Amino acid sequence: MNSVIITGAGTGLGRELALKYGKEGYHLILVGRSEETLSEVKNLLNDAHITIMDIRNKREVDEKIQFLFKEYNVVGLINNAGIGFFGPFEKIKENEIVEMFQTNVLGTMYMTQAILPKICELEGSFVMNIISTAGLRGKMNESAYVASKFAVRGLAESLQKEYEAKPVLISAIYMGGMNTPFWIGSEHVKDPSKFRSPAEVAEIIFSQKEKECVVIESN
Repeated sequence: MNSVIITGAGTGLGRELALKYGKEGYHLILVGRSEETLSEVKNLLNDAHITIMDIRNKREVDEKIQFLFKEYNVVGLINNAGIGFFGPFEKIKENEIVEMFQTNVLGTMYMTQAILPKICELEGSFVMNIISTAGLRGKMNESAYVASKFAVRGLAESLQKEYEAKPVLISAIYMGGMNTPFWIGSEHVKDPSKFRSPAEVAEIIFSQKEKECVVIESN
């Protein structure tokens, strides 16, 4: 059975993508830092494996990905894990900037670098980057977050060119805000319930999974 690795798979869009790909017959490798949330998702799937991993740690990523490839027939990676801090540029804290770039940019790069060379010759293989519309345009009080997402956009577009002769599909997904736990603890969005549900966005992504670029605006 073909396996798909999803980072940030315990909640929100990662959870819904796992459920969607599971229904379509894939074995899921659920990656995250919370065993509790990952276990909840695993219990909803017929066939899944949990890997506790800090994607910001390159050595840990390399070691655990090497193990996973020995155990499973991995054909796809969904770079979904992400974190955001918002507010006026002059008030964004150094640790918040560092954490966003470590997770959103370096984590995505480490995962992709560990997996892409292993699957790039396989028919039907893919690397999907969940980026956000913050990777398309500047936004008020999101400067550092947007900067991290522009970096991931640059990575995705560059890899599309670098691997264009290979059968692997490298895609970039730009979706607007969703009604997920992403906004807990933030005052940046007053009413997340006005956004699309992660289940709805997951359905749209899956229906357009053969495209290199997918833009899903907020409701």
